[in-house]
Amino acid sequence: MQTFESLGLNENIVKALQDLNITTPTPIQEQAIPMLLNEATDFLGLAQTGTGKTAAFGIPLIEHIDIDIHAVQAVVLSPTRELAQQIAQQLTHFSKYLPKIEVGVVYGGAAISNQIRDLKRMRPQILVATPGRMIDLIDRKVLNLSNVRFAVLDEADEMLNMGFKEDIDTILSFTQHDKNTWLFSATMPPDIRNIVHKYMKDPLEVSIISKENLNTNIKHQFALVKRFDKEAAIQRIIDAEGGDMYCLIFCRTKAETQRLSSSMGESGYAVEAIHGDLSQQQRNAVMRKFKSKQVRILAATDVAARGIDVNDLTHVIHYDLPDELAFYTHRSGRTGRAGKTGTAISLVSPAEQRKLFAIERQLKAKFEKIMIPSADEVKLKSVQSKLDELLSVEETDEAKSWVHAFLEQLEFLSKEDIIAKYITGVMERVRVEKGGDLNASAGGSRDDRGRRSDRDRGRSDRSDRGRPNVRGRREDRGGREGNYDKPFNKRVGGKEENMKTFEINLGKGDELNKGDLLKIICDTTGVRSKYIGRIDMFGDKAKFDIEVAKADSIQPAFKGLRFKGRAIKVDPKG
Repeated sequence: MQTFESLGLNENIVKALQDLNITTPTPIQEQAIPMLLNEATDFLGLAQTGTGKTAAFGIPLIEHIDIDIHAVQAVVLSPTRELAQQIAQQLTHFSKYLPKIEVGVVYGGAAISNQIRDLKRMRPQILVATPGRMIDLIDRKVLNLSNVRFAVLDEADEMLNMGFKEDIDTILSFTQHDKNTWLFSATMPPDIRNIVHKYMKDPLEVSIISKENLNTNIKHQFALVKRFDKEAAIQRIIDAEGGDMYCLIFCRTKAETQRLSSSMGESGYAVEAIHGDLSQQQRNAVMRKFKSKQVRILAATDVAARGIDVNDLTHVIHYDLPDELAFYTHRSGRTGRAGKTGTAISLVSPAEQRKLFAIERQLKAKFEKIMIPSADEVKLKSVQSKLDELLSVEETDEAKSWVHAFLEQLEFLSKEDIIAKYITGVMERVRVEKGGDLNASAGGSRDDRGRRSDRDRGRSDRSDRGRPNVRGRREDRGGREGNYDKPFNKRVGGKEENMKTFEINLGKGDELNKGDLLKIICDTTGVRSKYIGRIDMFGDKAKFDIEVAKADSIQPAFKGLRFKGRAIKVDPKG
């Protein structure tokens, strides 16, 4: 087995890698690093996301830098801001025991004036950039590329898909003619070959795609689900897996990621979305939450997910199957990394089965068919999980001393009664938004077949949103303005009859949304969401309606509770 020491690396770089618990090179690193260390050559590397490409080109790049020259000697072009930041961070880690190496990063969506100031202050030898921002800096004549001896094009196929070909041509035209160009890509479309012919001379080539396609650390599964049941299916999967699930959900469109995260948030799930319409500040905030596991479920588009580097993801869920194998492997490769196991689940409508079969053939692998658990199975698993937690608790002497204080209250109850009450309490907190069997038959319904499905694809399921059963019965969801379908309450003067209004001292300014508040109310009081009516969010406060019969439990339940360090205060209104 190869080691980094055997590859001939600087001992300071080896030490930095050990600090990161990186001890054994991946296949792309094992093959690429010796080539790039020993040869002043052009290079073509074909490998999927998650194979260690950054170290494969980054380590030799650091080794080749002349520490006495304080000018940009190497540029690394990346398709997205997140990936650019990730690459720069990793290169900084690799070179931390080489203090004279400076790594800079520039990208769109952030103040260019600050980046210009940082460039002048740092004078980096390695500059990581998105193409558009680098063009801006060249146009402003604040970036000189005349000393560049190495140009790295990372995720080159994705940069071309995003329309950066002209920008790449422009950037490379400002560099030395005899520089070394290193290109890394997951696929080899004609446009990539054109770049190879245009900018490279007899490049060395390494391909590990075939090996990566058969990553044994990833379990590939699929479930047959009607299009309009996919969200409910995801919720079942999350509930069945429990709190340890750490997951990326891939959607086809930006609108779909936002709709999915908002809808699931209103149902009490902690889900965030990342897509191209977010500002850099918003994207950074989302990623901080996800990487710190404040939020364990992230909905993303293919483009926005580039640069997300989390080694311990347990699941990847394909809300829709991608059109190309490369995208499937890119997505699925987010899990099963760093020697850990992972699961990729594809939610496949009957109309998408042919696409699934095509992916199986290309991967030369058989996907395992799974069944979406029933509502009863989810409830049973939740009860079992809570029971396991209860049984794992070791009784303290203090607790034992209190037993007799409660025996009198419980002596009229049988063992079965106590268990039944416990199960009832657990089940009331289980969020099963839609009953019934969510598993579709192979043939599917008329709505899942033919041209109609193809026509509707990419419309963010607009036609499904009006159906009362898309995310369960409306009365069970709660928290949605205007959804007052409960027959036992009648709207009077803007509020439902038999409802009491409460005001809470937290609002949008405290990073609280309707979904968060609904979950807090249900978890804290034990009141089910169907008894909660209108929720109105304001900057510094929020108001919610709750059925009068349940109102007495509200204030006592919130006593002493805090949200993000702030004491929660709830008062009745009206």
